[in-house]
Amino acid sequence: MSDGTDAAQRLSADPAAGPDAAVPTETAVVSPAPPRREIWANLGHPFAIGLSLTIGALAAVALGVAFLNLSTIVIYIVMAMFAALALDPVVRLLERRGLSRAWGIVIAYAVFAILLVLVLWFVVPALFTQLGTLVANIPALISNFEQTDFYAWAQGAFGDQIGTILNHVEAFFLNPANLAAIGGGVVHLGIGIASAISGGVIIIVLSLYFLAGLPAIKDALVTLVPARSRPTMRSMTDEITGSIGGYLTGMVILAFCNSMIALALHLILQLPLPGLMAIAAFCITLIPLIGSVVYWIFATVIALFTNPTAALIFAIVYLIYMQLEAYVLTPRVMSKAVSVPGALVVIGALVGGTLMGLLGALVAIPITASILLIIKRIYVPRQDAKL
Repeated sequence: MSDGTDAAQRLSADPAAGPDAAVPTETAVVSPAPPRREIWANLGHPFAIGLSLTIGALAAVALGVAFLNLSTIVIYIVMAMFAALALDPVVRLLERRGLSRAWGIVIAYAVFAILLVLVLWFVVPALFTQLGTLVANIPALISNFEQTDFYAWAQGAFGDQIGTILNHVEAFFLNPANLAAIGGGVVHLGIGIASAISGGVIIIVLSLYFLAGLPAIKDALVTLVPARSRPTMRSMTDEITGSIGGYLTGMVILAFCNSMIALALHLILQLPLPGLMAIAAFCITLIPLIGSVVYWIFATVIALFTNPTAALIFAIVYLIYMQLEAYVLTPRVMSKAVSVPGALVVIGALVGGTLMGLLGALVAIPITASILLIIKRIYVPRQDAKL
């Protein structure tokens, strides 16, 4: 009787269960959830809380100060890595020709060393000579500019303000104190040159180590991810490094073409300072997307002070070359680089140039391309897999 009574009680406790429902023999024991530790539970110990917060703040400040002090070293490392990635396509090309990687690195750096010696031997002395000539000829340049028809038109359109501005410009550049202030003084200039030389040596040595160990570095990066993701990581690493190397090599080639065109135009049109303007063309056109336009405006304005007719011819011919570069040279040279939308190119160049100057503007585009590739290969597929 007791068994029937217990079964009836269990059935009455669970009205949804039918007569064939399994009857549990024991009551499940639910363990209580562990008590949650409230955030403000330790407010009764203000000294401990204040000490912990102070130590955390001091640690954050110390890390920030350390990063600022090491910023130069970080820049050297970044420049060396990008230099290694820029030379890697050349080394891989030599490897495909049958040479070992070691001999490819030796040949690449030997050619680079020869070009560097030629630049230091021929270009740098001529650069300083032309800078001195430019400063000495400023009064003559301004006087010749005042005899041109363009100056007469500008004076008729804007009044005597043009002459006043030219007088201020001439007085500024003829004052030795202003020239010293522009250069930061002789001592600061010497320190800057010494720092640049030592930094260049460090970058060259680091880039040599990075280039020699680039396959091992990529293998180490692949091993940091789970085994199931390593094929994707390997493919992405090869694509990113190849894209960055192709982009940097292409930018150097295009900048060199710009400098040769600028040098030829200045020599043919007999414009002043051809060597200096060629170096300026190389440095300015390294800036992606807008570098050629900036140099075109800059060189045309400089040429106006010498010969307005030659400046007009220079502007037309260089504009034609810019179209040739945009539609013929760039697609061929940048064929292995990851394409980046134009708006992101401008934004990346502005951000990189603000943070790190010319170097930042140069490396911002491959970094942006790498981020876009990571988003395309990893983030987007994960989002597509979600329902």
